[in-house]
Amino acid sequence: RQYDSVATLQRAVGSQLIERLGPGADSPVTVLDLGCGTASFQPDLLRLYPHARYLGLDLAPGMIAYARGRFGDDSLWLVGDAEALPLATGSVDLVFSSLAFQWCYQPEKLFAELARVLAPGGCCLFTSLGPDTLRELRTAWAAVDAHQHVNHFLPVTELEAAARSVPGMHLSLDRAYHRMEYGRVGELLTVLKTLGAHNMNRDRPAGLTSRRGLQGMLAAYEAQREDGLLPATYEVIFGEVNII
Repeated sequence: RQYDSVATLQRAVGSQLIERLGPGADSPVTVLDLGCGTASFQPDLLRLYPHARYLGLDLAPGMIAYARGRFGDDSLWLVGDAEALPLATGSVDLVFSSLAFQWCYQPEKLFAELARVLAPGGCCLFTSLGPDTLRELRTAWAAVDAHQHVNHFLPVTELEAAARSVPGMHLSLDRAYHRMEYGRVGELLTVLKTLGAHNMNRDRPAGLTSRRGLQGMLAAYEAQREDGLLPATYEVIFGEVNII
């Protein structure tokens, strides 16, 4: 319920992805919002495609329950995994997915599923996060220990290789950098916690971080302060998948 209150980056990136759909695009019959979260972009998608059937899908049951309560049963809602979609073959015309693919660590399965559920001529527009995301936080933790405290996301080379393994799939990618700024490191950590962006790496530290370790990280992050603010960089990958 608190997700949208801190989802500043998510709104900005999703809005840029909506703009890439553009006016006058062919009207799809079924639009899949993959990793829909709180379904913030449902109104935009239905505004662009008023006659389309909207399907919101997310891995988290709580997100789907919240989205259904927000927008009702006029739209369709599913709990599901992007790497094993509970959808029929060729049942979707357009997949819209903003800042969800970075949680998929088996891109071959992800792209194979996209190719399966998309109808001939269908496409997917998505955003993801690249490995340069939160580089300042990663640098600060590296000054403390050798554990991986920050999520590692797949580079474009791995996404491109996965797409090449799927017959008939064409993938185009570009990147942009978003810089968020905070007065204190604690503000950034609170945002990440509220978003549910937990550390998913296998070599993450076990147990709670010591007070000494945390203080060391905070001091190292402070060394990166610029013009009175602490930067947090996000590498945002924009992608388009077309099925030939």
